[in-house]
Amino acid sequence: MLPADKPVACPDCDTPEPARRDFFRYVAAGAVAAVPAAETFTPLAKARAARAQQQATSEAMVRELFATLTADQKAKVVKPWDMGPKGGLPARLATHNAAPNADVRIGAAYNRTQIEMLDRIFRSLGNGHEGYRLLSRNNRFDASGDFESIGAVIYGEPVEGKPFSLMFAGHHLTIRCDGNSEQGAAFGGPLYYGHTPNGYARNNVFYYQTRSLTDLFASLSDEQKPAAVKPGTWRDGVDSVRLPKADHKAPGVAFTALTADQKALVERVMRELVAPYRRADGDEVMEVIRANGGMEKLGFAFYTEGQRTAQEPWSFWRLEGPGFVWSFRALPHIHTFVNVSTRMA
Repeated sequence: MLPADKPVACPDCDTPEPARRDFFRYVAAGAVAAVPAAETFTPLAKARAARAQQQATSEAMVRELFATLTADQKAKVVKPWDMGPKGGLPARLATHNAAPNADVRIGAAYNRTQIEMLDRIFRSLGNGHEGYRLLSRNNRFDASGDFESIGAVIYGEPVEGKPFSLMFAGHHLTIRCDGNSEQGAAFGGPLYYGHTPNGYARNNVFYYQTRSLTDLFASLSDEQKPAAVKPGTWRDGVDSVRLPKADHKAPGVAFTALTADQKALVERVMRELVAPYRRADGDEVMEVIRANGGMEKLGFAFYTEGQRTAQEPWSFWRLEGPGFVWSFRALPHIHTFVNVSTRMA
């Protein structure tokens, strides 16, 4: 369910199996036609066309911001596109749990006009007012305290013909605006989001995601549970966003082994996971999945790190497959790492 405890409208859930596979068409605003069949489908083309319209505003603002930076500011907040690596990834693709350093904190690095521009850019990356509320954790940015305490770093040069990525990073937050510079990658690279309250607590802004996952967990049969429920140790950062290879077989239960009702629950989970972000970004996630072989290549498992209770039966959950990983930790509080790309390990 959505954060306001309203039932999720699911037009596909009552339709035959093939139509449900196109559920992400409802993520895109105003979508009325099914995604073309795989044999006639050009990978990412549809999503990129839709995305381009929304990004014309967001990415244009990044270019406008860049044009206002002084030489001193650029020395602090602009980094080379190919800088890195950091923990095995280029610096532009790293995830952070705070501003990367004090020099790039928004309140310290940018003037008032630039801060207002950055605020508009950040808001444009969310799905309306509710998306902004979730990404900002009720406008407090979790332990960062406020928008001006998070960091904003530019990799590359936001000028015509050159790749760039504006990365916002704060407590439990990494999100990017990159104008599709990172080819084949949804969201411009790995995402990180979270919130300090217990993931099973209603005051966690992402509790609605925990609840959807708990519904999926409850749907598992006695025959499925031995494969779907595993002991595990949570790892943050690179270990959580490392992309599986093309021949990767996800641990746990394969999407193809689910009942129709369980597939509908997985689809509901995925809709709610992408809900905070621009609708076209959610559409692109599905485009990448299809380009990598479809939902049929994905599988999931629930992990019971430590002692669990009936009220809190799992610690973290992973949905993964070729070029796809969504790793969601509920305990002791929510940490979520996401990486969706046609570039595989």
